[in-house]
Amino acid sequence: MSKKVKRIGVMTSGGDSPGMNAAIRAVVRTCAYYHTDCVGYYRGFQGMINGESTNMNARSVRNLVNQGGTILQSARSKEFLTEEGRAKAAKNLKEAEVDAMILIGGDGTFRGGQIFSQEHGIPVIGVPGTIDNDIYGTHYTIGYDTALNTVVEAIDKIRDTASSHNRLFFVEVMGRDAGFIALNSGIGAGAEEILIPEEDLGLERLLDSLERSRRAGKTSSIVVVSEGDKIGKNVFQLAEYVKKNLPFYDARVTVLGHIQRGGRPSCFDRVLASRLSVKAVELLLDGKRDLMVGMLNNEIESCSLDQALKGKHNINKDLLRISEILST
Repeated sequence: MSKKVKRIGVMTSGGDSPGMNAAIRAVVRTCAYYHTDCVGYYRGFQGMINGESTNMNARSVRNLVNQGGTILQSARSKEFLTEEGRAKAAKNLKEAEVDAMILIGGDGTFRGGQIFSQEHGIPVIGVPGTIDNDIYGTHYTIGYDTALNTVVEAIDKIRDTASSHNRLFFVEVMGRDAGFIALNSGIGAGAEEILIPEEDLGLERLLDSLERSRRAGKTSSIVVVSEGDKIGKNVFQLAEYVKKNLPFYDARVTVLGHIQRGGRPSCFDRVLASRLSVKAVELLLDGKRDLMVGMLNNEIESCSLDQALKGKHNINKDLLRISEILST
C-alpha cells in the first residue's frame, strides 16, 4: 500500500515559461483544498539540494495567476546530475517530511525527477512547462500559447517595416530541437517561408521560393526561422547567403530571443496550468507516482514519465502543406 501523502513539494526547473506561476498557484490551492501541506522549493533541483524552501498556503499565491516568470525561480543544477547531489536532496526532503514532489518543467526536469524517484523512492508527478511544446503525452505545454502570441505580435510589427521599406526579414524564433513555434507562428503571421529542424528544405529551395515571390510581385517578405533549423547556416549567415544570391532583396535579421519566454500568460495557458496542476496533486493523493499530466483532445490525461521521455511529439505535416499553399 502506498504511503499516505501529507506534504507535497513543488518546484520549477529548466527554462521559464508563461503560466508557471499559474501552475504553482493551482498546486498550492489544491493542496489547501484537500488539507495537505505544500512546500515550495526555490531554484529547482538546486534548491532541493540546498534546502531552500518556503511553506506555502492559499494566501501566499494570491494575485499570481496573471504573472509571468516563476516566483520559485528556476535554475539548472550540475550537482543534481551526481548521485551525491541527489542523495543530499532526498535527505533534505525527508527531514522536511515532504512525501512527494510536483515538478514543473520540460524533459530535462522529468529525466532528473525520474532518476531521483528510482533512487530514493520519492513519488513525483511532472507538469509540462516549456514554450517549445515538444513534450510527448500532451498536445500543449504551459507557455506555448503565450509564446506564439508574442511571436505573432512581433512579426506583425516587423511586417509593417518590411512593407514600408521593401525588405526581406529573417525572424529567428526559439526551438532548438522542435519547430512548433516557428511553424504555427509563421502560418499565423502569414510568413512566406518557414524553416524548422524537422524539415531540411535546403538552400536552393529557399532561393527558388523567394525568387517566385519576387516574380509574383511581392516587394517584401518574412521568413520565420527556428533556431534549430538544419538548413546548415545560422540566421545571419543565411541572410548573407540570400543577399549574395538574390541581390535585389534588402535582407535584414531579427532575433526575438528571450522575449518569447516573458509576459503575462494567455488565458489558455492560465487555464491549462490550472487543470494540469489540480490533476497532478490529485494523482499524488490517490497514491499514483512517476507520471506526467497532459492535455489530449481537451481532456486531462496522464502517462508514465518513461513514456513522456521516450516518445516524440511530432510536427503536424498538414501544417507544412498549408504553409506552402498560403505562401503562394
